[in-house]
Amino acid sequence: MKLTTLTAALALTAAPALAQDKMTLMLDWFINPDHGPIIVAEELGYFADQGLEVEVIAPADPSDPPKMVAAGQAELAISYQPQLHLQIHEGLPLQRVGTLVATPLNCLLALEDGPIQTPADLKGKKVGFSVSGVEEAVLGAILATYDLTLDDIELINVNWSLSPSLMSGQVDAVIGAFRNFELNQMDIEGVAGNCFYVEEEGLPSYDELIYVANTETMDKDMIARFLAATEFATQYIVNHPEESWDIFAGTSAELQDELNARAWVDTLPRFALRPTAMDEGRYEAFEAFLFEAGLIPAINDVSKITIDVTAK
Repeated sequence: MKLTTLTAALALTAAPALAQDKMTLMLDWFINPDHGPIIVAEELGYFADQGLEVEVIAPADPSDPPKMVAAGQAELAISYQPQLHLQIHEGLPLQRVGTLVATPLNCLLALEDGPIQTPADLKGKKVGFSVSGVEEAVLGAILATYDLTLDDIELINVNWSLSPSLMSGQVDAVIGAFRNFELNQMDIEGVAGNCFYVEEEGLPSYDELIYVANTETMDKDMIARFLAATEFATQYIVNHPEESWDIFAGTSAELQDELNARAWVDTLPRFALRPTAMDEGRYEAFEAFLFEAGLIPAINDVSKITIDVTAK
Protein backbone atom coordinates (compact mmCIF):
# COMPACT_ATOMS: atom_id res chain seq x y z
CA MET A 1 0.00 0.00 0.00
CA LYS A 2 1.23 3.44 -0.83
CA LEU A 3 -0.08 6.26 1.34
CA THR A 4 -0.14 9.62 -0.37
CA THR A 5 -1.34 13.09 0.60
CA LEU A 6 -1.88 15.89 -1.85
CA THR A 7 0.74 17.97 -0.08
CA ALA A 8 3.20 15.45 1.31
CA ALA A 9 3.97 11.78 0.80
CA LEU A 10 3.91 9.24 3.58
CA ALA A 11 4.74 5.87 2.10
CA LEU A 12 3.68 2.49 3.40
CA THR A 13 4.77 0.10 0.71
CA ALA A 14 4.47 -3.60 0.13
CA ALA A 15 6.16 -5.80 -2.41
CA PRO A 16 3.83 -8.74 -3.05
CA ALA A 17 5.35 -11.81 -4.58
CA LEU A 18 2.45 -12.34 -7.00
CA ALA A 19 0.37 -9.97 -9.08
CA GLN A 20 -2.14 -8.14 -6.90
CA ASP A 21 -5.41 -6.43 -7.71
CA LYS A 22 -4.84 -2.70 -7.29
CA MET A 23 -7.37 -0.44 -5.66
CA THR A 24 -7.46 3.12 -4.33
CA LEU A 25 -8.99 4.16 -1.02
CA MET A 26 -9.65 7.82 -0.22
CA LEU A 27 -9.46 8.62 3.48
CA ASP A 28 -11.84 11.09 5.09
CA TRP A 29 -9.07 13.03 6.88
CA PHE A 30 -5.34 12.96 7.49
CA ILE A 31 -4.18 9.61 8.82
CA ASN A 32 -5.13 9.05 12.47
CA PRO A 33 -6.23 6.23 14.81
CA ASP A 34 -9.66 6.05 13.15
CA HIS A 35 -7.83 4.35 10.29
CA GLY A 36 -6.15 1.74 12.50
CA PRO A 37 -7.62 -1.37 10.82
CA ILE A 38 -6.47 -0.17 7.39
CA ILE A 39 -2.89 0.48 8.44
CA VAL A 40 -2.64 -2.68 10.55
CA ALA A 41 -4.09 -4.73 7.68
CA GLU A 42 -1.29 -3.49 5.45
CA GLU A 43 1.48 -3.89 7.99
CA LEU A 44 0.48 -7.46 8.89
CA GLY A 45 0.09 -8.47 5.23
CA TYR A 46 -3.67 -9.01 5.35
CA PHE A 47 -4.24 -7.07 2.12
CA ALA A 48 -1.55 -9.07 0.35
CA ASP A 49 -3.14 -12.27 1.68
CA GLN A 50 -6.36 -11.19 -0.04
CA GLY A 51 -4.53 -10.51 -3.31
CA LEU A 52 -4.76 -6.73 -2.97
CA GLU A 53 -2.41 -3.79 -3.38
CA VAL A 54 -4.09 -0.79 -1.78
CA GLU A 55 -3.18 2.85 -2.37
CA VAL A 56 -4.50 5.14 0.36
CA ILE A 57 -4.88 8.86 -0.29
CA ALA A 58 -5.58 11.55 2.30
CA PRO A 59 -7.66 14.38 0.83
CA ALA A 60 -6.85 18.07 0.73
CA ASP A 61 -10.57 18.74 1.34
CA PRO A 62 -12.43 16.29 3.62
CA SER A 63 -15.60 16.64 1.54
CA ASP A 64 -13.88 15.37 -1.64
CA PRO A 65 -13.56 11.56 -1.15
CA PRO A 66 -17.16 10.48 -1.92
CA LYS A 67 -17.22 12.77 -4.94
CA MET A 68 -14.01 11.20 -6.23
CA VAL A 69 -15.53 7.72 -5.92
CA ALA A 70 -18.65 8.93 -7.70
CA ALA A 71 -16.41 10.28 -10.47
CA GLY A 72 -14.58 6.95 -10.81
CA GLN A 73 -11.28 8.26 -9.42
CA ALA A 74 -11.13 5.75 -6.55
CA GLU A 75 -12.69 2.39 -5.76
CA LEU A 76 -13.52 3.22 -2.14
CA ALA A 77 -13.80 6.23 0.14
CA ILE A 78 -14.23 6.59 3.85
CA SER A 79 -17.25 8.76 4.46
CA TYR A 80 -19.99 9.40 7.02
CA GLN A 81 -23.42 7.78 7.13
CA PRO A 82 -25.32 11.11 7.35
CA GLN A 83 -23.39 12.44 4.36
CA LEU A 84 -24.17 9.32 2.32
CA HIS A 85 -27.93 9.74 2.75
CA LEU A 86 -27.73 13.34 1.56
CA GLN A 87 -25.43 12.63 -1.39
CA ILE A 88 -27.59 9.82 -2.72
CA HIS A 89 -30.49 12.27 -2.85
CA GLU A 90 -28.20 14.68 -4.69
CA GLY A 91 -27.80 12.02 -7.38
CA LEU A 92 -24.33 10.69 -6.61
CA PRO A 93 -24.01 6.97 -7.49
CA LEU A 94 -22.86 5.84 -4.05
CA GLN A 95 -23.62 3.00 -1.66
CA ARG A 96 -22.32 1.98 1.73
CA VAL A 97 -20.40 -1.30 1.39
CA GLY A 98 -18.87 -1.60 4.86
CA THR A 99 -18.39 0.06 8.24
CA LEU A 100 -15.16 1.24 9.86
CA VAL A 101 -16.42 2.97 13.04
CA ALA A 102 -19.84 1.74 14.14
CA THR A 103 -20.84 4.44 16.65
CA PRO A 104 -21.09 8.22 16.42
CA LEU A 105 -17.86 10.11 17.09
CA ASN A 106 -19.18 13.52 16.11
CA CYS A 107 -19.97 16.08 18.75
CA LEU A 108 -20.75 19.76 19.05
CA LEU A 109 -17.66 21.01 20.87
CA ALA A 110 -17.42 24.18 22.95
CA LEU A 111 -15.18 25.48 25.69
CA GLU A 112 -16.10 24.08 29.10
CA ASP A 113 -15.96 27.52 30.72
CA GLY A 114 -17.18 29.41 27.66
CA PRO A 115 -20.52 31.01 26.77
CA ILE A 116 -22.00 27.83 25.21
CA GLN A 117 -23.34 25.79 28.10
CA THR A 118 -26.15 24.25 26.04
CA PRO A 119 -26.80 24.29 22.28
CA ALA A 120 -29.51 26.88 22.98
CA ASP A 121 -26.69 29.34 23.69
CA LEU A 122 -25.56 29.19 20.04
CA LYS A 123 -28.03 31.86 18.94
CA GLY A 124 -26.05 34.67 17.33
CA LYS A 125 -22.77 32.78 17.71
CA LYS A 126 -20.11 31.48 15.25
CA VAL A 127 -19.85 27.74 14.62
CA GLY A 128 -16.96 26.17 12.74
CA PHE A 129 -17.29 23.12 10.47
CA SER A 130 -15.20 21.03 8.06
CA VAL A 131 -17.45 18.92 5.84
CA SER A 132 -19.95 20.91 3.84
CA GLY A 133 -23.46 19.48 3.73
CA VAL A 134 -23.29 16.80 6.39
CA GLU A 135 -22.31 19.04 9.29
CA GLU A 136 -24.95 21.63 8.44
CA ALA A 137 -27.53 18.85 8.44
CA VAL A 138 -26.39 17.45 11.78
CA LEU A 139 -26.16 20.89 13.37
CA GLY A 140 -29.53 21.90 11.97
CA ALA A 141 -31.13 18.87 13.61
CA ILE A 142 -29.53 19.69 16.97
CA LEU A 143 -30.60 23.33 16.77
CA ALA A 144 -34.17 22.33 15.95
CA THR A 145 -34.52 20.66 19.34
CA TYR A 146 -33.84 24.08 20.88
CA ASP A 147 -36.22 25.96 18.54
CA LEU A 148 -33.29 27.39 16.58
CA THR A 149 -32.32 27.16 12.90
CA LEU A 150 -29.11 27.58 10.93
CA ASP A 151 -30.22 31.15 10.26
CA ASP A 152 -29.70 31.86 13.96
CA ILE A 153 -25.95 31.19 13.78
CA GLU A 154 -22.96 32.06 11.58
CA LEU A 155 -21.27 29.04 9.97
CA ILE A 156 -17.54 29.27 9.25
CA ASN A 157 -15.57 26.65 7.28
CA VAL A 158 -12.39 26.05 9.30
CA ASN A 159 -11.35 22.98 7.25
CA TRP A 160 -8.89 20.88 9.30
CA SER A 161 -8.59 23.33 12.19
CA LEU A 162 -11.56 22.47 14.40
CA SER A 163 -10.11 22.61 17.91
CA PRO A 164 -7.48 25.29 17.06
CA SER A 165 -10.21 27.60 15.75
CA LEU A 166 -12.19 27.05 18.94
CA MET A 167 -9.24 27.56 21.27
CA SER A 168 -8.16 30.72 19.43
CA GLY A 169 -11.61 32.29 19.71
CA GLN A 170 -12.22 32.31 15.95
CA VAL A 171 -15.48 30.48 16.61
CA ASP A 172 -17.66 29.84 19.66
CA ALA A 173 -18.21 26.13 18.92
CA VAL A 174 -17.42 23.54 16.25
CA ILE A 175 -19.49 20.75 14.76
CA GLY A 176 -17.76 17.69 13.38
CA ALA A 177 -15.26 17.43 16.23
CA PHE A 178 -14.52 13.82 17.04
CA ARG A 179 -14.73 13.02 20.75
CA ASN A 180 -11.74 10.66 20.47
CA PHE A 181 -9.50 13.28 18.85
CA GLU A 182 -10.35 16.99 19.24
CA LEU A 183 -11.39 16.59 22.88
CA ASN A 184 -8.02 14.98 23.66
CA GLN A 185 -6.20 17.60 21.59
CA MET A 186 -7.69 20.41 23.67
CA ASP A 187 -7.02 18.66 26.96
CA ILE A 188 -3.34 18.23 26.06
CA GLU A 189 -3.22 21.96 25.37
CA GLY A 190 -4.66 22.61 28.82
CA VAL A 191 -8.04 23.75 27.53
CA ALA A 192 -11.12 21.95 28.83
CA GLY A 193 -13.73 21.17 26.22
CA ASN A 194 -17.40 20.32 26.51
CA CYS A 195 -18.81 17.82 24.01
CA PHE A 196 -22.51 17.73 23.26
CA TYR A 197 -22.91 14.21 21.89
CA VAL A 198 -25.07 14.21 18.76
CA GLU A 199 -26.89 10.98 19.68
CA GLU A 200 -27.94 12.68 22.94
CA GLU A 201 -29.08 15.85 21.14
CA GLY A 202 -31.85 14.57 18.91
CA LEU A 203 -30.09 12.44 16.29
CA PRO A 204 -30.66 8.69 15.99
CA SER A 205 -27.51 6.61 16.37
CA TYR A 206 -25.58 5.90 13.18
CA ASP A 207 -22.32 4.54 11.75
CA GLU A 208 -19.75 7.34 11.97
CA LEU A 209 -17.24 6.10 9.39
CA ILE A 210 -18.28 3.92 6.48
CA TYR A 211 -16.79 2.73 3.22
CA VAL A 212 -18.66 3.90 0.12
CA ALA A 213 -18.34 2.65 -3.44
CA ASN A 214 -19.70 3.59 -6.86
CA THR A 215 -22.96 1.73 -7.49
CA GLU A 216 -22.26 1.60 -11.23
CA THR A 217 -18.67 0.35 -11.21
CA MET A 218 -17.99 -1.39 -7.87
CA ASP A 219 -16.13 -4.70 -7.90
CA LYS A 220 -17.95 -6.57 -5.12
CA ASP A 221 -15.41 -9.37 -4.92
CA MET A 222 -12.48 -7.01 -4.54
CA ILE A 223 -14.32 -4.92 -1.95
CA ALA A 224 -15.28 -8.06 -0.02
CA ARG A 225 -11.61 -9.06 0.12
CA PHE A 226 -10.66 -5.58 1.31
CA LEU A 227 -13.24 -5.79 4.09
CA ALA A 228 -12.09 -9.28 5.06
CA ALA A 229 -8.56 -7.93 5.50
CA THR A 230 -9.74 -5.06 7.69
CA GLU A 231 -11.88 -7.45 9.74
CA PHE A 232 -8.80 -9.59 10.45
CA ALA A 233 -6.95 -6.42 11.40
CA THR A 234 -9.72 -5.25 13.73
CA GLN A 235 -9.72 -8.61 15.48
CA TYR A 236 -5.97 -8.32 15.91
CA ILE A 237 -6.31 -4.79 17.32
CA VAL A 238 -8.93 -5.88 19.86
CA ASN A 239 -6.90 -8.92 20.88
CA HIS A 240 -3.57 -7.09 20.97
CA PRO A 241 -4.23 -3.39 21.68
CA GLU A 242 -0.69 -2.47 22.75
CA GLU A 243 1.06 -4.43 20.02
CA SER A 244 -1.29 -3.03 17.39
CA TRP A 245 -0.59 0.52 18.62
CA ASP A 246 3.14 -0.13 18.18
CA ILE A 247 2.49 -1.36 14.63
CA PHE A 248 0.28 1.61 13.78
CA ALA A 249 2.49 4.28 15.32
CA GLY A 250 5.61 2.68 13.87
CA THR A 251 4.54 3.65 10.37
CA SER A 252 5.19 7.37 10.93
CA ALA A 253 6.99 9.56 13.44
CA GLU A 254 4.05 11.98 13.19
CA LEU A 255 1.80 9.41 14.87
CA GLN A 256 4.09 8.85 17.85
CA ASP A 257 2.70 11.47 20.20
CA GLU A 258 0.37 11.73 23.17
CA LEU A 259 -2.61 12.83 21.12
CA ASN A 260 -2.58 9.79 18.86
CA ALA A 261 -1.84 7.45 21.77
CA ARG A 262 -4.88 8.76 23.65
CA ALA A 263 -7.08 8.68 20.57
CA TRP A 264 -6.03 5.08 19.87
CA VAL A 265 -7.32 3.94 23.29
CA ASP A 266 -10.57 5.87 22.89
CA THR A 267 -11.20 4.54 19.38
CA LEU A 268 -10.66 0.81 20.00
CA PRO A 269 -14.15 0.09 21.40
CA ARG A 270 -15.77 1.79 18.42
CA PHE A 271 -14.26 -0.14 15.50
CA ALA A 272 -16.77 -2.30 13.62
CA LEU A 273 -15.97 -5.92 14.49
CA ARG A 274 -18.02 -7.05 11.49
CA PRO A 275 -17.41 -4.41 8.81
CA THR A 276 -19.69 -6.10 6.25
CA ALA A 277 -22.59 -6.52 8.72
CA MET A 278 -25.63 -4.49 7.71
CA ASP A 279 -28.17 -3.05 10.15
CA GLU A 280 -31.02 -2.20 7.81
CA GLY A 281 -33.13 -0.73 10.61
CA ARG A 282 -30.42 1.77 11.50
CA TYR A 283 -30.26 3.08 7.92
CA GLU A 284 -34.04 3.12 7.57
CA ALA A 285 -34.36 5.08 10.82
CA PHE A 286 -31.77 7.65 9.83
CA GLU A 287 -33.35 8.12 6.39
CA ALA A 288 -36.73 8.66 8.05
CA PHE A 289 -35.17 11.11 10.52
CA LEU A 290 -33.67 13.20 7.71
CA PHE A 291 -36.98 13.22 5.85
CA GLU A 292 -38.97 14.25 8.92
CA ALA A 293 -36.44 17.04 9.52
CA GLY A 294 -37.00 18.30 5.98
CA LEU A 295 -33.39 17.61 4.95
CA ILE A 296 -34.23 15.18 2.11
CA PRO A 297 -37.17 15.30 -0.32
CA ALA A 298 -38.23 11.64 -0.10
CA ILE A 299 -37.37 8.35 1.59
CA ASN A 300 -35.12 5.94 -0.27
CA ASP A 301 -35.39 2.21 0.23
CA VAL A 302 -32.49 0.89 2.32
CA SER A 303 -31.35 -1.22 -0.65
CA LYS A 304 -30.44 2.02 -2.43
CA ILE A 305 -28.33 3.18 0.52
CA THR A 306 -26.37 0.10 1.59
CA ILE A 307 -25.42 -3.31 0.24
CA ASP A 308 -23.89 -6.52 1.57
CA VAL A 309 -21.08 -7.18 -0.91
CA THR A 310 -20.59 -10.68 0.53
CA ALA A 311 -24.15 -11.82 -0.31
CA LYS A 312 -24.31 -14.50 -2.98
